[in-house]
Amino acid sequence: MERGGALQAAYLEQQTKLWTALLAGRNESLVDDDDRRFAAREWRENPYFNYLRQSYLLAAKYLEQMVEGAPLEATQKERARFAARQWIDAMCPANFPATNPVALRQALDTKGESLTRGLANLVTDAQRGRISQTDEGAFELGKNLATTPGEVVFENDLMQLIQYRARTDEVAKRPLVMIPPCINKYYILDLQPENSLVGYAVDQGNTVFMVSWRNVGPEQGHFVWDDYLEHGVSTALRIAQQIAKSDKVNALGFCVGGTLLGAALAVNAAKGEEPVASTTLLAAMLDFSETGQIGLFVDEASVAAREAAIGKSGILAGAELAFVFSSLRANDLIWPYVVNNYLLGGKPAAFDLLYWNADSTNLPGPMYCYYVRNTYLENKLRVPGALANCGVPVDLGKVKLPMFALATREDHIVPWRSAYRTLHLLGGEDKTFVLGASGHIAGVVNPASKHRRSHWTGTPYPQDPDAWLAHAKEHKGSWWPRWSKWLAQHDGGRRKAPARTGNTKHKPIEAAPGRYVRHRIVH
Repeated sequence: MERGGALQAAYLEQQTKLWTALLAGRNESLVDDDDRRFAAREWRENPYFNYLRQSYLLAAKYLEQMVEGAPLEATQKERARFAARQWIDAMCPANFPATNPVALRQALDTKGESLTRGLANLVTDAQRGRISQTDEGAFELGKNLATTPGEVVFENDLMQLIQYRARTDEVAKRPLVMIPPCINKYYILDLQPENSLVGYAVDQGNTVFMVSWRNVGPEQGHFVWDDYLEHGVSTALRIAQQIAKSDKVNALGFCVGGTLLGAALAVNAAKGEEPVASTTLLAAMLDFSETGQIGLFVDEASVAAREAAIGKSGILAGAELAFVFSSLRANDLIWPYVVNNYLLGGKPAAFDLLYWNADSTNLPGPMYCYYVRNTYLENKLRVPGALANCGVPVDLGKVKLPMFALATREDHIVPWRSAYRTLHLLGGEDKTFVLGASGHIAGVVNPASKHRRSHWTGTPYPQDPDAWLAHAKEHKGSWWPRWSKWLAQHDGGRRKAPARTGNTKHKPIEAAPGRYVRHRIVH
């Protein structure tokens, strides 16, 4: 109580100084900031806007301090922090036309035309059911996104399997099968030629297969977790192995795709099957003890409500998940576009990552409910025998494959320390962990040709992730070449590149990127 009173007294004193300065017509500087929301000169040169800026920043700091000082247990405090941050971000004076000097100047300079455009943008986005983050007319799948040449060589009611054409004279005997997240479209791994991990892997001499998950509708609302393992991951591994006529395949899982791959590999181990030679996990969690802010949305009551509504059949709308992910970074993914699109009447720039981000996918209710309860809520996947998938007990410790795991340091979806814990969940001795710079997407989609950002490596791998980081070595540039060199150790040798995709049993159905990925949610 004493600390709260002292904070309140200090806050009121600073606000009084600001108000007094405003009445006197002078600029008072109590807060130093480099907040990009207040980059315009009016926020500092004009006494009124300077007051708004500093008063807001003081209030934000005060609210944060009150939350930090509140006697709450850890989970409650995290939720309070998140709620406070959402309110703080929303109430920024830059978000409102009457208190944004740039918006007011723009309205005057254009004689109100910017406001008219902004209102039209608002109406259009309301009809879409989302805030436009990029110029969606600038992109088309198969034209300037997802352009790596290939064909769909297999499909079922849950996924299509794409095989990409060889671009080298020789290829690895063992193909590389990529399992992307089912909560997003696969082409995050095949955006444009200059930043396509698929294209890079093909150019390194790999026969690459990609799972393209179906954007499910009500008719697929009955799919369960085991369907994704059996008819998704395991089927993709088997078909790729058959087409390549290889003893085994190398498998890669990204985000939730990595979680699915880990569970599928545990099923294989329990059945005594060995179709996979090595596994690559990119920003993926198998231990959900530290889930970051996403975990704040998950509790027993919310999961039980979902189970009652869609636990047996139905779908979770992709727009809901997209909004949750955007809320985690509201100052990057929501409010800048509110200001630009509606207050300034602007048009968002063309950006491939944000086009992909807006291309939401639905999930079957039973699959989603099982996933959230057994990972985020109860964290059972890491416990040997706590779950049974495809009729066998799941024990990640029995998965004894060479593993390459990548985490990214600023990942707000998969905290890197959680991804690091995979090292001690899976069995086997041949393990490599790399920590990339940046976040969940930019840290993964980091082309070698750009030579941007850094990554960290080092052994041994103690239980404590921070103990590992303290002795890890930083390397400039992308992690892609390091991974490619590692993957080549498990390629099974080389062979002449196939002249075409598919085989006599699995003939090409259509050109990549295929029908499933083109299905967009229409509001």
